[in-house]
Parts: sequence; C-alpha cells; structure tokens
Amino acid sequence: MSCFSCLSSRRKDVSRVQIGNLSPSDSSSGIGGVNVAYAEVEKKKGETNGKNVKNSSGVAVNFGFMELAEATGGFEETNMIGEGGFGKVYKGFLSNGEVVAIKQLSHDGHQGFQEFLTEVLMLSLLHHPNLVKLIGSCTDGDQRLLVYEYMPMGSLEDHLFDLNRGEEPLSWSVRMKIAARSARGLEHLHCKADPPVIHRDLKSANILLDNEFNPKLSDFGLAKVGPDGDKSHVSTRVMGTYGYCAPEYAMSGKLTLKSDIYSFGVVLLELITGRRAIDESKRPGEQNLITWCRPFFSDQRKLIQIVDPLLRGNFPVRCLHQAVAITTMCLQEQPKVRPHISDIAVALEYLASHSSTSDIHRHGVRNPTPQPTSEKYRI
Repeated sequence: MSCFSCLSSRRKDVSRVQIGNLSPSDSSSGIGGVNVAYAEVEKKKGETNGKNVKNSSGVAVNFGFMELAEATGGFEETNMIGEGGFGKVYKGFLSNGEVVAIKQLSHDGHQGFQEFLTEVLMLSLLHHPNLVKLIGSCTDGDQRLLVYEYMPMGSLEDHLFDLNRGEEPLSWSVRMKIAARSARGLEHLHCKADPPVIHRDLKSANILLDNEFNPKLSDFGLAKVGPDGDKSHVSTRVMGTYGYCAPEYAMSGKLTLKSDIYSFGVVLLELITGRRAIDESKRPGEQNLITWCRPFFSDQRKLIQIVDPLLRGNFPVRCLHQAVAITTMCLQEQPKVRPHISDIAVALEYLASHSSTSDIHRHGVRNPTPQPTSEKYRI
C-alpha cells in the first residue's frame, strides 16, 4: 500500500555506524525519542561478540552477516517469503536449528537506518505474547538485517483478501480472537510501556499469525514514544499507510495514542467486511471502506449487508452488532471520544468468548476453523 511519505533518507556514512557505538544523542534524531530507552538497552545488551547466543536478560543479540547468509542459503530466492518497504524477508535456519524470519534492509528501500534502529530499540524493550519477538540484528558494514521469530501463517492481510482457490476464510470466532488479542498487544504498548509507545502503522499487514492464529503486532519502524507530562500529543511528520491513519493526524501531524485506536478501528472493519481499507478495484463510492460502510452504521437492519460474504452467514447477529458498535467508536472523528484500548480489549474478549460458543450458521451449520494452507509471511 502507498505511504504518506517515503522513508528513503539514510545517513551518509552508514557503513561505519554500529548500534553498539551509537550514543543517545545519535539515536534521538527523527525516531520519536527512543533515546530515553537507549541507556537501558545498552545496559541489558551485554557483550555478544557477534555470537548466536542470548544473554540472561533475553535481549536481542548481534549476528554476523555471513551467519545469516548461510541461514538463508545465500539469500536464495526460493527462501524469500515476503517483501515490503524495508526490503525482502527470508525464511532462515540458524545453526541451533531455530527457524526464523530474516528481514534485509534494501539500500534503495523506503525505510532507512533510523527506522531500523527504532525497531531494534523498541522490540528490545517491549515483550508481550501479542508482539512479534525480535531475536537479533546484524550491522556488518553497510548491511542491516533483523531476525524475528518465524510466524508460519503470515499476516492477517493474507487471510482476509484475495484468498487462493480452496483456501478456507477465517471464521467469525477466529476473527474475534485475532481482534481481542491484537488489542491486548496494543494495550501493552499504550498502558504497560513507560513511556507509552504509539505504533503509528497499525494495519492488517502488520498483524502476524502463528499456527493457532494467535496474532502478534509487528513492524515498529515508525513507532513513536507517546507524549508525557502535560503534553497532549507528539508533533511529527505524517507517515503511515493511507486508509489507516487517523484524520487529525493526517491533517496536522499531531500524533496521540488515540491515533492508533482509529487505525485499530479500520482493522476491525476489515475483519468484519473482508474488504481492504482502500481498494481501487471497487466501484467509485466503494473504494474507501469507511466511506462505504458509514451509511450502514445507522441502521442495524442493514448491517448484515457489510459482512464478509465468505462467512456465508456463519456469525451471531448480536455479536455482529456489538462488534460494529466497538468499531464505530474507534472510528470517531474526534480523538477524545474514541475509547481507551483497555476497554476495547475487554469488550472484544467478551465477544470472542461468546463467538466461540455461538458461531453458527443461520441453518445451524458451524463454520470450520481455517486450516493452514500455503506458507505466507510478511514483516
């Protein structure tokens, strides 16, 4: 998807920069104040000497480039499992047998060294079952690579749109589970992290799934440390994916925790409808998902018309109404009236628990849980 701005700026002497040699002042430029966490990261990081080991704190470690090249078979195209603004993603096998996903920064890509550093710092400090796990990174010469846990079911986007022939759609109960646990991951960023973290690029492509369809938020290259003290927002360049950005942020660059809530509301709407936030293949008037859905929000009798047709009626109508109510609150134009993420998580967990026991077809046929099909992955 297109972004508001390109992230192509890179430091001139990037080949000489090593993460371990950066100072807090070096890391503060343009990456949302992650320097406040830098000292803690360095204290925990310990000395790895480039070896494939983890210290007792579990902090991400340094890998050598040759080690990661060997893990991916020389970055063989057959091992490539995804590609984005950052670069290509490969499936790899470490020397200890661990299966990982290795993301390699493209020298002509949209995301630069600052975003790479932000992701390393953020994921070195943030740990939660619903956040993707960063295993390590590589900064050999001008090479920049990130090593993540491998998520075999790819992204939520892979399972909502453009399904392959014979591929089962996500059931209503699985969709609600993904929504509820994604909310818990976002809650960790907003409420548990100190200072709070704004993801800033929350979308279905950045929600990864394991074999049990448990979601994990990923891609923290645009993350920002939230406002503290009496400040109400963070002023920053408008960056993110078109269709997911909150209107007040897109117009003014004023970023708050509630900006993530709006983006999360768009993801919820995608889960309900099976439609992309922006889809230029649709007819005029239907290309923007929120614009298309708004007329249906005011009439509960018409809500069934926006539900993903691939569900074939396999959803509890009461849960649909409640899910849409949560979604519309997240999509309020005024950020102050959008709900708190903790309240959203509680409400969605309630829906998920009830959907799992009442996810029935109008004619009493239970919708099957989707089974793993082809291997997909994106970070």
